[in-house]
Amino acid sequence: MEVDVSIISQQLEEIEEDEVDDELYVAGTAMSIMLLGAIEAHRLRTERRKPSRLYLCHAQLSRNPRGCTVWQILHRSHNDRVYITAMGFDVGTFNKILGAGFDFAWNTTPIPREDALGTGKTRPGARSFDTLGALGLLLHYLNSTMREISLQQVFASIPSTISQYITFGLKLLLQTLHQMPECSIRWPKNEEFSEYNQLIIACHPLLTCAFVSLDRLNLGCQTSDDEEIENATYNGWLCEHYVGSVLAFSPKGNIIAAKLNAPGSWHDSRITQDIYEKLRTRTPDGFYLMRGTMDEIEERLAFDRELLSHRQTAEGGMRGVSSSADFGTDFEGIRMCINVH
Repeated sequence: MEVDVSIISQQLEEIEEDEVDDELYVAGTAMSIMLLGAIEAHRLRTERRKPSRLYLCHAQLSRNPRGCTVWQILHRSHNDRVYITAMGFDVGTFNKILGAGFDFAWNTTPIPREDALGTGKTRPGARSFDTLGALGLLLHYLNSTMREISLQQVFASIPSTISQYITFGLKLLLQTLHQMPECSIRWPKNEEFSEYNQLIIACHPLLTCAFVSLDRLNLGCQTSDDEEIENATYNGWLCEHYVGSVLAFSPKGNIIAAKLNAPGSWHDSRITQDIYEKLRTRTPDGFYLMRGTMDEIEERLAFDRELLSHRQTAEGGMRGVSSSADFGTDFEGIRMCINVH
């Protein structure tokens, strides 16, 4: 009996094609199962993370940060009381900072990015905030201790935008403040000593010739792995690691002298050497500054009661600075808080 070879070959090819189809089906099924497993694993991982993801997304915010947001309503009010409550400045001062260079810097300085050169042209219209919104964000951030989620609600922006604009804008604001004479930290001259003293004795008649109060600000810092730095920042009296700064406040509330970011282990007298030198060489005879601890002051009577009362100006100023100085040992951040104050 003769066998038709062509028929057998055709049958073998059909069997091979069926086997290939079965393999492809099995492989496709396996890939589908793996893909569905990865999607489900991502969903479960996202669900587990949700309780700790305390921020807002685009879907929960206004679509246009330049539109009808809380900030825009606040800005359009042009109310001094509202501005001071939210940002610490009245409308006139807010506009003065804009005109002093912040507006120009914001519109002409590219936002640094790791994936792009910083030499290209800026596109202010493509940013989430215009100049007013950027300055409003920075002053809200500096003037309050609100969490970033509150800033997201006020300015209708996601966390990454808020964080990037704060980091970028603070540098521009510091540059602007350095150009404003009103924000300079300078020692009094000529008749200013008498003017300051008159303001003091109007409330404390016994403090003749006093013109400034001095206090120390300790900001906590991390413990360094370097033994020398660790020893330098450790304050044995407070049993913690700090960087120390000394600020001198005039009776008008502005800062006229500052020594920043000294090691926490240093005594006040060492930190204030430069200020004491100004007191010795650039101050008329008879005028003095006020400092000292509460225990030292309370040992004395009538004169020191008034001295203690006036020293609350420095204590209050320190609270104002420390409440916004959330920068650790960042020198530029601390300097900006002092310039703004």
